[in-house]
Amino acid sequence: MNADPLELQKFSDLAHRWWDPSSEFRPLHEINPLRLEWIHARVPLAGLKVLDIGCGGGILTEAMAKKGAQVTGIDLSEKALKVADLHSLETGIAIRYELISAEDLAAREAGQFDVVTCMEMLEHVPQPASVVAACASLVKPGGHVFFSTLNRNPKSYLFAILGAEYVLRMLPKGTHDYKKFITPAELSQFARTCGLSVEALKGLTYNPLTQMYSLNQDTDVNYLVACKKDV
Repeated sequence: MNADPLELQKFSDLAHRWWDPSSEFRPLHEINPLRLEWIHARVPLAGLKVLDIGCGGGILTEAMAKKGAQVTGIDLSEKALKVADLHSLETGIAIRYELISAEDLAAREAGQFDVVTCMEMLEHVPQPASVVAACASLVKPGGHVFFSTLNRNPKSYLFAILGAEYVLRMLPKGTHDYKKFITPAELSQFARTCGLSVEALKGLTYNPLTQMYSLNQDTDVNYLVACKKDV
């Protein structure tokens, strides 16, 4: 299975805090409106069949469902999925959650989704290219795939690890492994290899003075990629 047991345990241990906006998941809560609107502006989600890979506690998953999408969320953390499922029941939002890998779901439901999202996940798996290939298999021809991850360079090490984990303490120490960061060129190559065309690249930055996130052209640290499957 394309998963790191230590990574799964790390997020499972924090699962009960997933929906606490002041917890370790605060950054996810704060960037969620930005990434949701970027996706929705490119592909209006209402009525579409959407898959959220590595959904965790369901922050983006629920947000896309609120836009009118029919959403499935998958993850390999059983505890995170239980939190996600419980929260969706509390809010009355219909979402299908399943404990399954992207690769296994691709073997079962290839070409079944209009949109596939895989956000803040690729830098946590041993073989990110395998996940990208599964995304390409799961989306319909002409459908859209969205990724977000961390660039690999000295600036990203300074900001994403030293800054976020040790100085600002926005994330628990050890959240990220610099060796697993992925450059836009690498991710673009993964995508092209399995029939995805890269349509857009966007940077996501944090201003420690205003404590605000914004989307822009600075892809040195966090970045998002929009792809379309070749017809």
